[in-house]
Amino acid sequence: MTDQIPNTRPPLPDRLSIDARSPHHVPAVFEHDIGIRFNDKERFDVSEYCISEGWVKVPSGKTLDRKGQPLLIQLKGRVEVFYK
Repeated sequence: MTDQIPNTRPPLPDRLSIDARSPHHVPAVFEHDIGIRFNDKERFDVSEYCISEGWVKVPSGKTLDRKGQPLLIQLKGRVEVFYK
């Protein structure tokens, strides 16, 4: 008998950030491919999102903040998150 562990994915959180220093960073979610649709268009440059408040944060060109991190702008709209 082989004991196979089903491929279970953690539930997608309401708010998620790719920055490991953020309290909204969940490493278990990033082990799987996720997709983000913002206003019915799939985005590949999202750094942080919040479904309940309806916003995403994306880098603003090549601009960096004083700590060397990309400067983020917040866009408001309909946010949908899914596993690929």
